[in-house]
Amino acid sequence: MKRICAALMLLVITLPVFAQKKEQDRVANAGEVMKEILNIPDDIPQSVIDKADCVVVLPSVLKFAFGFGGSYGRGVMTCRGGEDFKGAWGAPTMMALEGGSFGLQLGGQATDFVLLLMSPRSARSILASKVKIGGDVSAAAGPVGRNASAETDVALRAEILSYSRARGLFAGISLSGSTLRPDNNANKKLYGRKISARDIVFNNQVTAPESARLLLSELNKRSPTNKSNS
Repeated sequence: MKRICAALMLLVITLPVFAQKKEQDRVANAGEVMKEILNIPDDIPQSVIDKADCVVVLPSVLKFAFGFGGSYGRGVMTCRGGEDFKGAWGAPTMMALEGGSFGLQLGGQATDFVLLLMSPRSARSILASKVKIGGDVSAAAGPVGRNASAETDVALRAEILSYSRARGLFAGISLSGSTLRPDNNANKKLYGRKISARDIVFNNQVTAPESARLLLSELNKRSPTNKSNS
């Protein structure tokens, strides 16, 4: 009986630690993906990322239900600090991407996604609840190439610009029809207490974990200033 109680106590202690480690690994992986993408010769245009309020990184999104092309992925979102998104990139909040038919376009491969939130409205909507990309917020495949401009009709109209990397290829891709939502259960595991996505981004209630160092350093190095007019 004592052995059973000891085993149960050990399980109670180790499960939260394991769960936190899993989310920390997810954050660190997002940093690696961001670093690699920002070092691709024809990556996200500078003029585009300089106008982004938030960035969502979803490593290794997997396709399921092959006949329908649905997909599911977990990742992180980081925003520039302050209500006006003019500060440095801040502590990440965990996110989940679900649904959509984009898996068919990618041949069923695990794919990295990067989403740039180009308006305060899109950022606030996603932080508050689940949103349908292309429905609740407008979206488009992001322009590619460092010399490309953010002043295209597509980029100017879209509240979210989306990119994908699969099989070594990096390109803009439409995620219309999928949904994006805060993963507050994962936030609880990462930060060790119940906390909402809005409190993480707007109320500075947590400091960024060590696992986010690479992600934040890469973004602060590449785009330290928000150059949007909003």
